[in-house]
Amino acid sequence: MQRRIYLDHASTTPVHPEVLKTYTSLLEKYYVNSESLYDEGNKVYQMMEKAREAIAGLLDVKPGDILFTSGSSESNTAAIKGVCFACPDKKHIVTSCVEHSSILNACRQMEEVFGYEVTYLPVNREGKVSLQDVRKAVREDTALVSLMYVNNETGSVTPIPEIADYVKHHTHAYMHTDLTQAVGKVPLDLRYVDLASISAHKLEGLKGSGILVKKTFVPFVPLINGGEQEYGLRGGTSNACVNMVFAKTLRLALENGEKSHRHLEALQKRLLDGLRGIEGILINSPEDAVVSTVNFSYEAIPSEVMQNALNRKGFMVSARSTCASRSSDPSYVLKAMGFSDVRASSCIRVSLSQHNTEEEIDAFINALKEITENYG
Repeated sequence: MQRRIYLDHASTTPVHPEVLKTYTSLLEKYYVNSESLYDEGNKVYQMMEKAREAIAGLLDVKPGDILFTSGSSESNTAAIKGVCFACPDKKHIVTSCVEHSSILNACRQMEEVFGYEVTYLPVNREGKVSLQDVRKAVREDTALVSLMYVNNETGSVTPIPEIADYVKHHTHAYMHTDLTQAVGKVPLDLRYVDLASISAHKLEGLKGSGILVKKTFVPFVPLINGGEQEYGLRGGTSNACVNMVFAKTLRLALENGEKSHRHLEALQKRLLDGLRGIEGILINSPEDAVVSTVNFSYEAIPSEVMQNALNRKGFMVSARSTCASRSSDPSYVLKAMGFSDVRASSCIRVSLSQHNTEEEIDAFINALKEITENYG
């Protein structure tokens, strides 16, 4: 059988063996409802709260700042709507034009259904929002500034600590950042961040698992109503075992991120050197992008055609955010960076992990050369 090589870790990741082992063992024993008053329910509740404390310690926040969710899409949506609905006198949101669809669609709904005004900040050629543009955009009636830390298509890194510092000390708005692609890839400093989103399945964890960091002083209206779970801010029976294992998922992601950085740097350099050796390849990711993500274009072959050609040769890659993978539209991220429709319609995203090897990179470059020579 043809060997399959996975180069799409920004889309999702395989579950870490330690995470899977822990989850399986927990699920067999701790199946009762964490809200139950008998001993077993209390035990599950205590274990989940211990996990919450561990997560808070890893992120240097308070345990009460951690809300368990189903993933970043829910966390992002809850951050926007939860804060805005709690601040009815403020009808303005600041975000960027390159955010994940969960942010952009939530903001559009706030405009169309609830009458909010949203400022969509531009990005420069490197895909970054500038502090200067944030300063110009924030108003007295701004409820929230929401910006992703690392872009999911290009790996561009937004200067979130600098922007959060300004929002905290010079405005009356709250600061939210989407950390989905940032954990284990850039240093996390949440001192001046009020809300943050993380998804486990990007970290070798379980799908349907995530957190919203919400500082306790931030006003918030629940997106999901129910009982008193998650301090009354996110209703529904707690997915206790999934929530427990999130602590291990996050710890391993942070530890492995540090350990694997040099390995990923070497893979990124090998990949970029190989791409630059193919005539017609254009690199879209900025030079200071996270080392795990490389976005490039070959304008003679549309993204979908290139993906299918690479798939037939055994390589799993994406073109744009997987949430929009079946769309034939040009990448709105690359368009916002100033690239042409053709370039934005022929992009490919390669996203690496510590499990990839130099041999796999070499095989990918050889396959890409064959495709461009035969079809370009």
